Amino acid sequence: MPSRPSQERLAELLDPATTVLLTVECQRGVVGPDSALPELAAVARSSGALAHIARLVAAAHRSGVQVMHAIAESRPDGRGGNHNARLFHAAARLPVQQHTGSTAVHVAPPIEVADEDLVVRRLHGLSPLAGTDVGPLLRNLGCRTLVVTGVSANIAIPNAVFDAVNLGYTAVVPVDAIAGVPADYTPAMIRNTLALVATVTTTDAVLGSWERPREQGAGQGAATPA
Repeated sequence: MPSRPSQERLAELLDPATTVLLTVECQRGVVGPDSALPELAAVARSSGALAHIARLVAAAHRSGVQVMHAIAESRPDGRGGNHNARLFHAAARLPVQQHTGSTAVHVAPPIEVADEDLVVRRLHGLSPLAGTDVGPLLRNLGCRTLVVTGVSANIAIPNAVFDAVNLGYTAVVPVDAIAGVPADYTPAMIRNTLALVATVTTTDAVLGSWERPREQGAGQGAATPA
């Protein structure tokens, strides 16, 4: 298990000038009240993950950290989408579809989208990064650290972390700002998988790094391992 970073080291990683906050599939049709995946939506809300993501987004806006929202959607005719796994066939039969232009693919409350946020939409695959605009945008933004939040801890979150690491970014995961099903799967996955490749921390630790003056970044609290 990697050693946990000090608050000083975390503050260095989370320099607003070189950090991007990514929300993954935090859309109405996934984590909203009319979700296609009600169990996942319920866990995202009851665990506090969605509220923590909203706090992180608000703090990023105040601190000058770039926010990016990764949205998964599909055309009504399914053109260009994947059909090579059971997951995609099951998703096509759900009562709520993530169709382009529908309210299902709007970012879900209580997360607020600012004018300066980037919204990246994908029609295919499992990863918010692979084969999407996220990678080139991160490079153009001068990103060095990617803070990964959202759903699900089962598939999209690990994909995002692995792809970020493979592309040379440092991945930071606030463990209380991601969710998956069943609820007890998420901490086990973090402990046994993400903690080996990402810096695991908490929402409060990230907020502490962004909201204190840079010259006072050292000192209080430490990132918490999963």
